[in-house]
Amino acid sequence: MKILVAETISEKGIEKLMNEGMTVDVNTKLSREELLKVIGEYDAIIVRSVTKINEEFYRRATKLKVVGRAGNGVDNIDMEGATKRGIIVVNTPESNVVSAAEHTIGLLISSCRNIPQAHARLGKRVWDRSNLKGVELLNKTVGIVGLGRIGSLVATRLKAFGMNVVAYDPYISDARFKKYGVEKKENLEELMKEADFITVHTPKTEETMGMIGKDQFRVAKKGVRVVNCARGGIIDEQALEEALKEKIVASAGIDVLVGEPNPTSPLLDFDNVIITPHLGADTVEAQDNVGITVAQEVISALRGEMVPNAVNLPTIQSQELETLKAYLQLGEVLGKIYYQLEKEAVEKVEITYSGEVAALETSMLTLAILKGIFEPVLKEKVNYVNAALTAESRGVTVTESRESAESNCLALIQVKIISKNKTFTISGTVLGKGGGRIVELNGYEFDVTPSAYMLMAENIDKPGIVGQIGTLLGVSKVNIATMQLGRLASDKRAMMVLAVDSDVPKETLQFIGGVEGVVKVRLVKL
Repeated sequence: MKILVAETISEKGIEKLMNEGMTVDVNTKLSREELLKVIGEYDAIIVRSVTKINEEFYRRATKLKVVGRAGNGVDNIDMEGATKRGIIVVNTPESNVVSAAEHTIGLLISSCRNIPQAHARLGKRVWDRSNLKGVELLNKTVGIVGLGRIGSLVATRLKAFGMNVVAYDPYISDARFKKYGVEKKENLEELMKEADFITVHTPKTEETMGMIGKDQFRVAKKGVRVVNCARGGIIDEQALEEALKEKIVASAGIDVLVGEPNPTSPLLDFDNVIITPHLGADTVEAQDNVGITVAQEVISALRGEMVPNAVNLPTIQSQELETLKAYLQLGEVLGKIYYQLEKEAVEKVEITYSGEVAALETSMLTLAILKGIFEPVLKEKVNYVNAALTAESRGVTVTESRESAESNCLALIQVKIISKNKTFTISGTVLGKGGGRIVELNGYEFDVTPSAYMLMAENIDKPGIVGQIGTLLGVSKVNIATMQLGRLASDKRAMMVLAVDSDVPKETLQFIGGVEGVVKVRLVKL
């Protein structure tokens, strides 16, 4: 097997590849043209965040079996193209969490004690302590946005400083907050009002980009200090610039910028802002861990073994996988819908398999459902292999059971998702070559073929609502492909699921939500 290491990893990682008998070419200075010319010779490639693994690349990579991402994010890798070709994509999400957490602490302390500014003065041989008075951490409140792997490590360390730790994360169960002794805030504004320090640790998603902006700084405690070691843009840079000018923010520690690696941020002009060039994972230990881990992942994938951090579904040559494929796709769909309709953190997932599907390898199907549940909020961080661990780390209890056939379906998957204040249900089946169907949602019965865009609206059961929604979609030039209606006669409620051909503008969703009788409307993207 031939492996191309196209971006820098630690020598320990390269040694591991060689010790396993692999032919390893390390060439980190290939131009794009040179890379495309030689990639057809290789079975695997190891990259970081610069190399673009896209359709152009795949067309040339005729022997490629594995893409190893030395690091966490996979924004530079076309996942659909890899999966379509049976190419396994692996990453190393756990290798640098300690380094990122420690760098967060370093930036927080440095910014509140003006350490870099003091050093700069002495570097010029000036002994001057004026305007460098700092603040202590003891008895202060730190607000953590995102209580995942890194956020929880930061919480543990800051509690040791005697800080009061509060956090906001709508996708984490109450059990995890209790585990780390962290006070849960129900919304971001509540956290902003109370925190003396704020640090963010969320993935980069459509929902999190710019989540701390002008509105949030407007309600923040004056003199708050902020840290961002997550992703550039989660704290809106222009909003932070204004908050610094208005003295709302006393200081900031930033490791990630929107325009990196180009140093063009307005934050660079402030003396009370400490900026580092994305050093969160840049420690000897983290880079050794990343190199060794990605090497082992690539080796395992090339040998056809199960891979702990396969971001997409590995190609497994077995008859059962062919049988399971349609159910795996259905399971992901059933899971993906929850967080697009609801915002409450999941506490328990109960899955019941009935009929023919109960005789299959249901543990794999359960992973597909869990992957679907967490993927909308965690993006590249959840996969089939780590889905169960993801649920466990968030304090989510998962149970599965098998029963005889229910309803009129030969095979039925029923998913019950329990949060603090409500229970959400969704069920589906597979009908021969017709693929998966959604047959029930919160008590409403349907026969819905999942599509890329589905508008789901719950309303009072009365005439005229369907027509108004159709008109509003038509005005927005959104074409309706199919429509399914369900009703709960006992509650005088109805629900419609419309498969549409394109995205629905936010303004249109707002107009639909304002139609008299419409209780709730959401656009689900699969």
